Amino acid sequence: MFFTTLTLIFSVRLRQPVHLLCKKDDVADRVITSGDPARIEQISKLLSEPRLINTNRGYLAYTGSYKGKKVTLCCHGIGGPSSAIVFEELVLLGARLIMRLGTAGAMSKRLKVGDFVIPTGAAYEHGSLKNYIPKLGFPAIPDIELSSAIIRESIKKNVLPVIGLIVSSDAFYAEDPAFVKRWVKLGVISVEMECATLYTLGLLRGFKAASLLIITNSLVDPAQSQFASAEILRPYIDKAAKILLDVAVTFPEAHK
Repeated sequence: MFFTTLTLIFSVRLRQPVHLLCKKDDVADRVITSGDPARIEQISKLLSEPRLINTNRGYLAYTGSYKGKKVTLCCHGIGGPSSAIVFEELVLLGARLIMRLGTAGAMSKRLKVGDFVIPTGAAYEHGSLKNYIPKLGFPAIPDIELSSAIIRESIKKNVLPVIGLIVSSDAFYAEDPAFVKRWVKLGVISVEMECATLYTLGLLRGFKAASLLIITNSLVDPAQSQFASAEILRPYIDKAAKILLDVAVTFPEAHK
């Protein structure tokens, strides 16, 4: 136990990742993340010569090439605390642009299962971000240029995304009717669990951050309350991945 603690202290002091057990050369400066390792596995099939670079803690990660450029795919797990660890360590390993390919629940009746959402910002109440920014109302907003590139690429691929505010929640099973009513009243269109963390760390650590979300169910339409299965989502994941991969390899160099 003593040596484990000592290793952790030295790792943090030296700013070396302790969860993503790979080297800087393994990670591209362009990264696409997702919460589900199965989705990372699926997306990896779109890369040329994908190489598995991490399995530790279930944070599955691959690096390969797409249209001749190096790209990394990485699972960030569920919720703010898990994703914060991965985003922080990806930056330590050289990431300068991180995009989340995620899923979300609709909080607007105009959103249907399979619709794409590009957030303009992510509200949040509690959770791990309060440890980063205590007692301040800090805005969790994505990089405008990167989000705009995702919008343009979506339209180019005949996808019309819905653009608006979302909320990131760290308590999946606490999202009761009162929670939904409160955020719907404020104009929030969907809920997920990691975007606020990604955007805030992008601002704090100096990397480009943005997201493309796929609606899996609805919290306001009883007819679509059931979660879409992995099989139903598969073609949507492929379409979203191709959008983000094309953005990843065409976006101008992102310097810290």
